[in-house]
Amino acid sequence: MFWADKVKEEARRKFKAQSDAGEVLVVRDEKTASGRVHVGSMRGVAIHDVVSDVLTRAGTKALFSYEINDFDPMDGIPAMLTEAEWKQYLGMPLNRVPSPDGRAKNFAEFYAAEFCEVITKAGFTPTFYRGSELYLSGKMNDVLRIALEHTADIRRIYKEVSGSQKKDDWLPVSMVCAQCGKIGTTHAYTFDGEKVSYRCIAGAGGAEGCGYEGSDTPWNGNAKLPWKVEWPAKWKVVGVHIEGAGKDHSTRGGSRDVANHISKDVFGYEPPLDIPYEFFLVGGAKMSSSKGRGSSAKEVSDLVPQHIFRLALLGAQPERAMNLDPAGETIPLWFDWYDKIAEKYWSGVADDDARLFELVHAHTPPERMYLPRFSTVVFVAQMPHLNLEKEVSALKGGALTSSEIDVLNERVAYVKTWLSTYAPDAYKFELQQTPPASMQQFSALQKDAFARIAVFVAAHNVIDGAELHAHLHALKAELGMDAKQLFGGIYQAFLGRDSGPQAGWFLATLDRNFLLGRLQVAAK
Repeated sequence: MFWADKVKEEARRKFKAQSDAGEVLVVRDEKTASGRVHVGSMRGVAIHDVVSDVLTRAGTKALFSYEINDFDPMDGIPAMLTEAEWKQYLGMPLNRVPSPDGRAKNFAEFYAAEFCEVITKAGFTPTFYRGSELYLSGKMNDVLRIALEHTADIRRIYKEVSGSQKKDDWLPVSMVCAQCGKIGTTHAYTFDGEKVSYRCIAGAGGAEGCGYEGSDTPWNGNAKLPWKVEWPAKWKVVGVHIEGAGKDHSTRGGSRDVANHISKDVFGYEPPLDIPYEFFLVGGAKMSSSKGRGSSAKEVSDLVPQHIFRLALLGAQPERAMNLDPAGETIPLWFDWYDKIAEKYWSGVADDDARLFELVHAHTPPERMYLPRFSTVVFVAQMPHLNLEKEVSALKGGALTSSEIDVLNERVAYVKTWLSTYAPDAYKFELQQTPPASMQQFSALQKDAFARIAVFVAAHNVIDGAELHAHLHALKAELGMDAKQLFGGIYQAFLGRDSGPQAGWFLATLDRNFLLGRLQVAAK
């Protein structure tokens, strides 16, 4: 059973009473808009969206609610911004920091706009809201009071569950400084039942406080809860039933463990069904939004069409990390993966791959068609002497349908984008119009092989790629050559490099006179 269907069945069992009573199951996720959002954060979006979708299609009402967290303090400066200009805003709520472009409503909205656009482009349909709305509207007031009145319990849970020792004057709130407007620099130390006393000193990431000391009510956006308290507080306020998180949060003693205990013991709310998941990794390392390490969600979504992006996000079990390297093999492998599951679905195979194909296309998969390999399109698109549609039609063995032409054109567009941005040199080909100097290093055995290939070409007015490829393998065996000697030599002679596409097909696409002439030169 596909992983999303397993979660669906577990949720239907767990929340049967609520569902039977007509209650809508709330599926929630969130992202702090502290910088350009990396593609790893799309994993959570995809997982929660598809769970909400399959629940709804199974007759269980569900709503995917996505929070743009814009009330956290700015605790770092994104790579694209200068420290000299932006250090002054460290510690301020993100929704009060100005937009980097001077046009968006605030800092958070500047980065959220791009991320929300990527989410929509990928075909996911959450209901968006902002974290600041919960605080400013007063919806968080009750849980703020509960947290403050149960400070001792929260300190105990921190210590017992995670080993974190909080000082006796620590309170589970951060006040917005009445003087400088910062929230990440304040230390709250007493609560009299209505007002919180605090001082503005220093905060994370080098944030500097103003030294103000005073008191104020924590209601209606004057304060916020720390993450491990805020998380379960939002579960209660929003009424969350299902919410996963990065697997690192779900370890014993981790933030999810602390949040679960606070949810039950302090807020009296049953924690949501968890879906621990891994992120995308770049070179095996988790990506950081604020530091700009890795590829942004926007950059990756621009490299592939919607169905390929959805495949990458939904195709692996949630607990499995997905390694992403746009400058390596990732993009061609994603397309090959898609072609594989498409063939399974069209062949009537009823397995997880076929189910994945349905979800990739949001339950409206296309009819069977011929799909040219991405790597093949990469090569042909770089050979100006070739007619792309003609070559792909030859590979198919017949004329392309209108749908197949559309797919081909789509792949060509993404091939060109990839080649101009991330594609490694191994995928960049240029037919050498003059014999490369490396041909002078060919061995006698290689020269003999080229002479024999030239004889084959001379004997055929029309070169069939499959027939020529079979001849090359037979020749390799006859002469006792290894693949690198024969095929590497062919690629050197025509491309000036050691690798290339399937040799027989490649040579058959060349002008016959050009092919024969180059083989004869290589044989000398």
